[in-house]
Amino acid sequence: MTAGSNPGPSASTVYVIDDDDAVRDALSGLFRSVGLHVELFASARQFLQGKLPATPSCLVLDIRLPGVSGLDFQVHLAKSNIQMPIVFMTGHGDVPMSVRAMKAGAIDFLTKPFREQDMLDAVFGALEKDRLRWETDQEAATLSALYKTLTSREKEVMFFVTKGLMNKQIAGEMGLSEITVKIHRGHLMRKMAVRTLPDLVRIAERLGVRSVNR
Repeated sequence: MTAGSNPGPSASTVYVIDDDDAVRDALSGLFRSVGLHVELFASARQFLQGKLPATPSCLVLDIRLPGVSGLDFQVHLAKSNIQMPIVFMTGHGDVPMSVRAMKAGAIDFLTKPFREQDMLDAVFGALEKDRLRWETDQEAATLSALYKTLTSREKEVMFFVTKGLMNKQIAGEMGLSEITVKIHRGHLMRKMAVRTLPDLVRIAERLGVRSVNR
């Protein structure tokens, strides 16, 4: 599955995979009734042939599917780095199944027939979890893009600054004048869109800046 267009962080999609037409139609009506966008698939293979928008989303997945089971598909998605919260549903569930699904990160495991409110609660919980992950990923991507605008000297100064060195100490480490260090420091603070040292330290930790060559 490939990424599609990015319509914005407020959008969200519920993907439903179930080989039962009646179940898909019922869930589609339920989710659309509360304003959710829904995509329906009869098999895991069909789902993988579609496009995944870069927005918060979740997967409502039947345990028993043609070809590959829902539990095996959960493993496949994890290996493919498709980080989509999953709400499982089944008409033939058992404790070992539910334990395996939940240990692998499933949001909920609902046995058919389930209450509509239980399904909605599970889906909204899954979408909220993915929204938080999506926002974190977007912030990380933005910080990474800003970091790439720094020159090699500015990156070195950032490393030493966030390690607690004073400008005079940094100048000694880099073989520069103190005024030159101050200039680089000012430039990198502006490029990274921060005003305080604690904010810069937080960004360095998020980016994993652990060496002058990072």
